[in-house]
Amino acid sequence: MDLSIVMPAFNEEATIIEAVQAALDAELPVDGREVIVVENGSRDRTRALLRAHPWPPEVKIIEVDDNRGKGGAVRLAVEQAEGTYMAVLDADLEYDPVDYAKMLPPLRDGFDAVLGTRYWQSHSAFGYWYVIGNKAISTAANMMFNSYLSDCMVGMKVMPVELFRSLRLSENGFGFDAEVVARLLRRKARIYEVPVHYRARSREEGKKLRATDGLRMLKVFLKCRFS
Repeated sequence: MDLSIVMPAFNEEATIIEAVQAALDAELPVDGREVIVVENGSRDRTRALLRAHPWPPEVKIIEVDDNRGKGGAVRLAVEQAEGTYMAVLDADLEYDPVDYAKMLPPLRDGFDAVLGTRYWQSHSAFGYWYVIGNKAISTAANMMFNSYLSDCMVGMKVMPVELFRSLRLSENGFGFDAEVVARLLRRKARIYEVPVHYRARSREEGKKLRATDGLRMLKVFLKCRFS
């Protein structure tokens, strides 16, 4: 199994080196891996730090001058992915790449895609309304598609590269996470869920997701279901 770990990065100078190194060091059941980082037009030192660090050949850095959003960055990276499977990993350390070790085996068992599902605990949740908003949107999505996913907006996803490319995704912002799930549900893909570790960072630490992004995700589910 060859894995391409895709990491969009925008203004992540505080975490980018540690995030890429964690993706390289995680013990995973793969024969080979690559980490494709898309430096997404950052205005801080993210690009300079990536350039200065002595990365091994498995790390590919793509620099984009104009921010393309998370979705645009991931699609760009997957265009250049050489692995059979791909995984999305945010650069903010909210997720732990070690959890991919649990997410990869179901692909060998015939599932089309594997999604993480987050534990919501006092030390890991961004706030009450953040959690309730996530649950409300997941409930709405499950009603639309007659499915039962526990976390429709999770950032950790694993699937074959060719399946991802065939989804014909168009969302550039945070609506990307909802669109991936909606497209999978629309084509009735076999999805497996795996509990993953999660620690939401604070606004002071650089949390970018806002309430308006939640509404955008809901609109994406509606569009994918009824268009």
